[in-house]
Amino acid sequence: MPVRTPHWHFYFENMETESCYKIGWILKPHGLKGEVTVLLEGDAPEISSLKTVFIEQNQRLVPYFIQAVSAQKAKAFIKFEDVNSIEHAENISKQAVYAETSTRPKTGRGEFYDDEVINFEVHDTNKGLLGKIQEIMQAGPNRLLVVKLTDKEILIPINGPFITSINKTRKRVSVNLPDGFLDI
Repeated sequence: MPVRTPHWHFYFENMETESCYKIGWILKPHGLKGEVTVLLEGDAPEISSLKTVFIEQNQRLVPYFIQAVSAQKAKAFIKFEDVNSIEHAENISKQAVYAETSTRPKTGRGEFYDDEVINFEVHDTNKGLLGKIQEIMQAGPNRLLVVKLTDKEILIPINGPFITSINKTRKRVSVNLPDGFLDI
């Protein structure tokens, strides 16, 4: 278990997944001294710049302090403080890894991270409110908004002319879909 100072203890006990974002997944132990292999998400920050990450355990985010890290493309080998055996590394394997949202680089105008727009309303120029974004789907090189309509799901390409604006404050994505798009 990580060592906590009184200040950190209060802060971390109140940490919720809404103030964090998923940066990866612990796959398995790496070596015999407590290191783990982490598969990183595409929009994960430079892992070596983080001092603390959170591992989801029993629907709670538990802080783990990074002692050493070696990153290779989409994988990182991490040694956490107080994880000193293969058994302890196995106990935290197959768990999601989170970082505080405040560590995430700001996006440019019209850009967003996939998890930022979940539950945003999607409004079409002609049809009005279509529904809410359920997820962002990766289909080969394309990212798609998955929007739940009352009777079906529609997939709207993120790259392309369809999205006209994104308003993060109002949690709204405006689109201009061509005639017949919703009939497909």
